[in-house]
Amino acid sequence: MKTGNRYFVSCSDCRVRANSLFDKLSEDELNNWDYHKSCARHKKGQVLFHEGTRPLGIYCLNKGKIKIYQTGSDGKDQIIKIAVPGDVLGYKALVSDSSYPVTSETLEETSVCFIPKDEFLKTLQSNPQFGQKLLKLACNEIGSMTDSLTSLAQKSVRERLAMALLMLKDTYGTDPASPTGENEIEINLTREDLANIVGTATETVIRILQEMKEDKLIKTKGRKIKVVEPTRLYKIGNY
Repeated sequence: MKTGNRYFVSCSDCRVRANSLFDKLSEDELNNWDYHKSCARHKKGQVLFHEGTRPLGIYCLNKGKIKIYQTGSDGKDQIIKIAVPGDVLGYKALVSDSSYPVTSETLEETSVCFIPKDEFLKTLQSNPQFGQKLLKLACNEIGSMTDSLTSLAQKSVRERLAMALLMLKDTYGTDPASPTGENEIEINLTREDLANIVGTATETVIRILQEMKEDKLIKTKGRKIKVVEPTRLYKIGNY
């Protein structure tokens, strides 16, 4: 159901719930969330929540992609994650009763459901299995973030860019319109965003991308990037 920028999708009918934190919730719990939640479509470049603000609930991404980033003391952004459908945003700050440590901003047209704080915490308290899954997810995300920070400290910019392109290739997935499923969707990010993932200057990313293009590791068309030699990129990134 759609109403302008707002729409509604039932948790029970959500096409991404099977791949989300909420796959084991009971029908009663899902119905309760349906009653209290709100859903909306967001255009590219809209912010769901800002670093330093207090959470009022959690966000479940139904469609599109969202960048999660922190702003350093020098004013530069560091992209920590690209959220995809099925991802849940803001739950760690909510559970720890703290401010958001990051900002979330849409990278394309996005559909998001918002579940209020009280309803989320009630479900967390009454469903131990859900709580265990939430804890496991939080630990895995912290572990991944630690690995990423270690890589940033130990690898060269070229190595980090190779790793970022491979990560984004997996994030953007395969083209469902392809009859064989072999054609990779082009990575559609600005060079500034890509630099903010790698942790370097935009000019440096542009230069290394050109070198990778000349080495036939990637193809570019405007801001879109297609990985054509993933095996060689793995070697460059020392995966």
